[in-house]
Amino acid sequence: MAVKAAALVSILLMTLRPTLKRAAFDGIELEYEERGAGEPVLLVHAGVFAGWFEPLLDEPSLTGRFRVVSYHRIGYAGSSRVKGPVSLAQQAAHLRSLMRELGIARAHLVGHSSGANIALQLALDSPQMVQSLALLEPALPVAPSGDQSRLLATRSGMVAVFDHYRAGNAAAAVDGFLRIVAGPAYRAPLDRAIPRAFDHAVASADTFFGQELPAVQQWTFTPEVARRVAQPVLAVIGERSPDVSPIWSERQRIMLTSLPAAEGFVLPGAAHLLHLENPRGMAEALAAFFARHPMRTP
Repeated sequence: MAVKAAALVSILLMTLRPTLKRAAFDGIELEYEERGAGEPVLLVHAGVFAGWFEPLLDEPSLTGRFRVVSYHRIGYAGSSRVKGPVSLAQQAAHLRSLMRELGIARAHLVGHSSGANIALQLALDSPQMVQSLALLEPALPVAPSGDQSRLLATRSGMVAVFDHYRAGNAAAAVDGFLRIVAGPAYRAPLDRAIPRAFDHAVASADTFFGQELPAVQQWTFTPEVARRVAQPVLAVIGERSPDVSPIWSERQRIMLTSLPAAEGFVLPGAAHLLHLENPRGMAEALAAFFARHPMRTP
C-alpha cells in the first residue's frame, strides 16, 4: 500500500514540475510559477489541491494586468514535506519568505478556503506586506447556530471522512470531504477544470488530514482579531454554496460584519469550487477589486 502510494506521488510530481520554479529558504523549498506583469498578486491555494488556481492563471483579465504568483504550499505537490504539526502562522511565515525571495515587498493576496486563513494571518502578522485581501470562502471558525440539523449532519459526515482516512482509504476520505464542502456533484466540474485533480488530492491526503485540518481547528479568529485587519477585503461566496451547507452563509456573515473594510461578492453559478466552475467571473471580479485598491507609488 505504502509503495503504491509513493509511486503515485512520484508520478504526479513529475507531471507538475516542468513549468514550475523553486524557491529555497528556512530549510524548505516551495514550487511556484508566475504569469503576467504589474502589481503583484499572490494566490494561496486551498487544502487538498496544490493546482487549485490553474484556471485563474489562464484568465487574461487577471494575468494581463497583474503579476500573478501561484505556489504550492508546504507538503503539497513537489514542495517540501515536513514531519509534525505545521501551524497556519508558520504557513503565513512561509508566504512572507517567498514574497521576499521574489522581491515582492507588498502584494494583493487571494486565498481560498484554508488558504484564505493563511492570507488573513499574514495580514495580521505583517500588515505592511498586504495591500488587499480577496477571501474566497475561508475556513473560519463558526459557533453553533442556525440550522442545527444540517450542521450536525456535516459533523457526522466529517467523522466518517476521518474514519476512512485512518483506515487507509485516502480516496474515500477526499471524496467524502469534498462532498461535504462542495456538494455531491463536485466531481464533474472538478475533472473538467483540472484533469487528474482528484488523484493529486489523494496524493496529498497525509498533509491535508494529518497537518492542515488540525492546524485549521487550532486557529483562532475572533471579532477582536478581525478588527485588526485594516486592508480592503473582497469577501467571496459561491451562489450555490448556501445550498450545500449553511456554514458558508455564516462565514460570509462573519466576514462582512467583523472585518472593517469588507465588501461582499457572490460568484454566479458556483459552489465551493468557485473559480473552477466560473474562472472568468472570478478573474474579472478580482481584477476589478484590485484596480479599485491600487498600490500607491512613492
